[in-house]
Amino acid sequence: MNAIFFLAAASNPAAEIGEKFGFNGQLFTMHLIGFGVVAFLLHKFAYGPILQMLDERKERIAKSMSDAEKTKAELANAQAKTAELVTQAGQQAQKIIEEARAAAAKISEVERQKAIADAATIIEKARQSNDAELARMKGELRQEFSRLVVQAASRATGDILSADQKGRLADDAVRQLAA
Repeated sequence: MNAIFFLAAASNPAAEIGEKFGFNGQLFTMHLIGFGVVAFLLHKFAYGPILQMLDERKERIAKSMSDAEKTKAELANAQAKTAELVTQAGQQAQKIIEEARAAAAKISEVERQKAIADAATIIEKARQSNDAELARMKGELRQEFSRLVVQAASRATGDILSADQKGRLADDAVRQLAA
């Protein structure tokens, strides 16, 4: 029997090693069950919540990264809109400046035309005033000349003509000078 045991032992080296080191199957099973219970409890109460917490944290980080990308895109969009608004404002400002210059030139031209019209009016009034003064002076000159002619004619014809003839002659001279 030793031979069978020896052959069996020879054919099963693990059993031989187990016997040399004092392997106990019941103790091993108990340790295996204890390890399973501890592994289950650790998985359920320690490892599971830690994995869940890590998964939640991973999701938060992914969401944060997504939000950061969205914010970055929104910032780029806002910067583009700002640049566009600045460009539009510059164009509008340039347009307003050009319109103001055109309006100033138009006003300047209108004022120049008004000044020319005012000057023409002043010149026309001066001409009319001058013509009126000239007409008045001509009238006064005619009256004075008529008076002098009548006076000269009276002296020259004073003794030759009668008073009635002198009057007719003076009236005739005044009429001719007036025409």
